[in-house]
Amino acid sequence: MYMRTFPLILMASMMALSYSRTPVVQDDQFLPVKGIINARDLGGYTGAGGRTVRTGKLIRAASLAEAKDADLAYFAGLPVREVIDFRQDYELKGKEDRMVPGAAYLRLPINSSAGINIEEEKEAEKIRNRKHFDVRKVIMIAAFNERAQHLAEQLYPNMVLQPDCQKQFAAFLQRVVAAEDGAVLFHCTQGKDRTGLASAYILAALGVDRETIIADFDATNRVYEKDVQRLSRRVRFFGGKEKEVAVVRSFIGANTANFTKTLDLIDATYGSMANYLTGPLGLGQEDIATLHNKYLQ
Repeated sequence: MYMRTFPLILMASMMALSYSRTPVVQDDQFLPVKGIINARDLGGYTGAGGRTVRTGKLIRAASLAEAKDADLAYFAGLPVREVIDFRQDYELKGKEDRMVPGAAYLRLPINSSAGINIEEEKEAEKIRNRKHFDVRKVIMIAAFNERAQHLAEQLYPNMVLQPDCQKQFAAFLQRVVAAEDGAVLFHCTQGKDRTGLASAYILAALGVDRETIIADFDATNRVYEKDVQRLSRRVRFFGGKEKEVAVVRSFIGANTANFTKTLDLIDATYGSMANYLTGPLGLGQEDIATLHNKYLQ
């Protein structure tokens, strides 16, 4: 029974990956906040018509649960006017966001383990609630579990293809379209998978090229590189090969290779990212024009 719960446990406790090879992403895009992991400004990228994505308008991050007072003051000064949280209910237990002064707060929960058996979800919930639950030990064992390996590979495709996930990402895009002056900050638990996909959709809608979108996604791995390398070495020590290490890359980091394949999947399934944005994610041409006017300069 314990082995069968690995996929849900992993989904509940994603952290982030490594391997920074992203010269497109500038160091100053990482924001000067101490209690919030992987906080980055999407500003500075080149979008449609050679225009530049405005700085201080679109902020991606991990949870604000550990935010310092100075972090909150920094975001209030941008100013951040809306915080969008992709986490599910169980992820909020004891880890509720600290509020940014002057910002509205909206939850758009995205089930990143969409399609997992409900009985396994119940079992995983019991294990998550154990006082001495050790994420790294679970991932070490899960690296050698076929179901976990499959889930690691299907994590991003599931979120791209599942109608419930599409609905929530579509709602997110509409909030960004409708946002008033100021910045929108969006996040999940570790700011890597759900937040990474949300960033990709926004950047694509703004006309940012595929290479830059991949680079932005991969930049998460600068934050978690040491954790991934440490756990990957342990997996290899116990005989793990690339298939096993990929589980670590997916659940401690952001698996850029799988993300790139998922972009290919979008093209193969919908014809293009543009069709995906205007189809399942519901952006109209007026919405795209609004995004360009608000977030490009």
